[in-house]
Amino acid sequence: MVTAYAVAATVTDPELPMLTLADLGVLREVTESGGRVVVAITPTYTGCPAMDTMRDDLVHALTGAGYAEVEVRTVLQPAWSTDWITDDGKRKLAEAGIAPPGAAPRRTGPIPLTLSPPVSSVRCPHCGSADTEEQSRFSATACKALRRCRFCLEPFEHVKEI
Repeated sequence: MVTAYAVAATVTDPELPMLTLADLGVLREVTESGGRVVVAITPTYTGCPAMDTMRDDLVHALTGAGYAEVEVRTVLQPAWSTDWITDDGKRKLAEAGIAPPGAAPRRTGPIPLTLSPPVSSVRCPHCGSADTEEQSRFSATACKALRRCRFCLEPFEHVKEI
């Protein structure tokens, strides 16, 4: 029998189907004991609507692989960060035309209140130009922004740094 982790690591994200939950970094831990499997996952953000689907897909994949009892737990600490996306995951995003995130901001102390959108340099996943602009802070999902390349004029999504 394939290990429970190996099975869980093949489950794809419902919103970014080119990534597995392992690529995305939300698959935190998989433990096996006497036919029982416990999977720990972390949402990309509070209220992520994909969590129920992730949970169902994990249970389906693991029971389909022969594991009789599967429990999926949500782990909130530490909070997920885009830094947890693997290098392979970032490559898959770019190949799918979605700009991967850069390094997540590091903060200590109080979080400053800013009323304007963050300024970031995001390369176009189509032509590689850094001359891009944000069209909308939110795209098909809350964790992505809609951008446009000023060079090739193609629109694209960008996974925001969290």
